[in-house]
Parts: sequence; structure tokens; C-alpha cells
Amino acid sequence: MSATTAITGLTVIISLIGLFLWSFEWSPFQGWIEYFALKPDNIIQGKYLWTLLTHTLVHGSVFHLIVNMFVLVSLGGFCEKIIGRKRFIWFYFGSGVFAGLFSALLSGFLGYGAWANVFGTPDLYMVGASGAIFAIAGLFTVILPRLKFSIIFLPFFSLPAFVMIPLVLVLTWVASIIFGFSIGNAAHFGGFIIGLIYGFYLRTKYPKKIIMLSRYFG
Repeated sequence: MSATTAITGLTVIISLIGLFLWSFEWSPFQGWIEYFALKPDNIIQGKYLWTLLTHTLVHGSVFHLIVNMFVLVSLGGFCEKIIGRKRFIWFYFGSGVFAGLFSALLSGFLGYGAWANVFGTPDLYMVGASGAIFAIAGLFTVILPRLKFSIIFLPFFSLPAFVMIPLVLVLTWVASIIFGFSIGNAAHFGGFIIGLIYGFYLRTKYPKKIIMLSRYFG
């Protein structure tokens, strides 16, 4: 079994259990959201630090879960074949932790007043694998910049990775500010940054392999 399949399966199971338990107001598990979702205020105070990891395994809705897992399966499997199973596991979860911390710090210190719409508020719970997924996308932006990417809702429209990924980041962030959508833009950006950094590391350490990949997929 690939790491991508295992991570996807684990995320689906934990997310569905969480959604089921938290859907009942009388559920004794209502308070357990503190133990899984990432709340910037908690992180700033040094509490529930494990949620930097666990927030990547739970989602806010079935739709949220489906979209993220579809993208994870689409990109993760390919990424895992390129960098290897062990590297992929460390990269995926490490990126999720970094993205969560990055978002928590930005919203925790800057998420007030007009900036709340930009970075999110420190009392808002964050869930989802998007930060780690954007790290994978950021990696491809560097090692395979000309690889064509499509948007899940526009499968027939594609652009090179170095155009599509930043474009999606910016448009999502702008749309959430204008319409007040609750989207973890800072986490997306944090994941994208760590993906770029790791991509440049691989590009520098394995230049011949990157050139070979570019010939096949560029």
C-alpha cells in the first residue's frame, strides 16, 4: 500500500468519525474539537500543540473532505513516486505542521480588525489537509514548473504549475476576503512556501534527476 493511499484512508476515517460525532449537539464528544482542530489562541499559549498535526486529519464537511482527498490522491501519488515513500510521509506531515504553525502565528498576532478577513481570527478553529496539499503543489511548481495543472471544477482548463498554483492561491485569498469565506489562506500559503523550499533543495541536490523528470513531464 502506498503512503498516499494510507494517509487518504486514515484521513477519511478520522474525518467521518469526527463529523458524525460532532453533528449531535448532545454528543459528549462536542468538546473534543479542542483535541483535534487547531485554534491559534491555543497554539500561541502553548496549549494543544499536537493539533498542529491532528488538524490535517479532520475536515469541516464531507464536501471539504472529498475535495481535499481528490487532490491528495491526484498529486500525492505522483509526488510519492518521485521523492519516495519515506520522504513523502515526512514531507506531507511536516508541511502540514509548518502550515498550521504559520497560520496560527499570523492569525494569532495579526488577525484583528480589518486584518481578520485576511489572516483569520485567533479564536477560529482550523481543520483540513489543504496546507500539506499546497506544499505538494509548491514542490511541483519548482521541480516540474511546466507540468499542466487543472482546477477540480474546471477539468478542461489547465495551465503550467508555475502559473496555476500561485493563481489559485491569490484568487482563493481574494475571494475569501471579498465574500467573507472561512478559508485557511495563511495555511495554504505556509504550505506553498515549505513546498517551494523543499523543491529548491531537491533541485539543487539532484539536478540530473530534475532534468530527467523535466524531459518526461515538462
